[in-house]
Amino acid sequence: MLTPGIRLGLRIGIPFCIVFAAASIWLADPARRDALRLYVADLRASIEERPEFMVSLMAIDGAGPSLAADIREVLPVDFPVSSFDLDIEAMRSTVAGLDPVKSVSLRIRPGGILQVDVTERQPAIVWRTRDGVALLDATGAHITQIASRTERADLPLIAGDGADEHVDEALELIAAAQPLGARLRGLVRIGERRWDVVLDRDQRIQLPAKDPVPALERVIALSEAQDMLERDVAVVDMRLGARPTVRMNGAAVEDWWRIRELNSTGQ
Repeated sequence: MLTPGIRLGLRIGIPFCIVFAAASIWLADPARRDALRLYVADLRASIEERPEFMVSLMAIDGAGPSLAADIREVLPVDFPVSSFDLDIEAMRSTVAGLDPVKSVSLRIRPGGILQVDVTERQPAIVWRTRDGVALLDATGAHITQIASRTERADLPLIAGDGADEHVDEALELIAAAQPLGARLRGLVRIGERRWDVVLDRDQRIQLPAKDPVPALERVIALSEAQDMLERDVAVVDMRLGARPTVRMNGAAVEDWWRIRELNSTGQ
């Protein structure tokens, strides 16, 4: 009886067994269990619904009116609500899933305000597809659909399948094409592997899949030196860098053959 194990069992083990048995007998009654659950629920509610834990409104900063309305739509919180009932991380993930949202953070401010801080994606380019017209940011991320190109005539235009995956390259080409001024109509992605530069008067510059920017700069330099793009040129083919090709318009070709025939007759 004097060994440490026996003394520990007498001091702790037996009282624990007695308490456990008494609690089991008391909880064996369903009415007592229901009463205990109700008491715990009431105690929890009394704590969670204290004024300092209640959230009464939502504040959204950094978002335009349209995006703010979308955020309120995807976060249909019925205020006032206890902060314990808000899953902040799940709400953040929901807002981050909206296309126009670049980043977002949520927190509960003093005074019971659910603060939503948003960084909105900035449109950098217009992408025309078979499904319509969309705005993309500089990374190629989709922002929103627009009714027509005229809604954002201030932004450059790209088209073609897979063009959204190469917006960075498209922006480099557009920057290189600045000497062309208002003649530039846009870029078209061909075969999801290379670009065509589309100009007014139905002119095109066909660029190679590799290093398209230097090829475009070469065409612009030739045009500035020899007014190449001011002539009746339909296509400037730069796909083979070692052998660029110029294709004339149909009327220019006919005129060329007519002049050649006249020269042959005169001889």
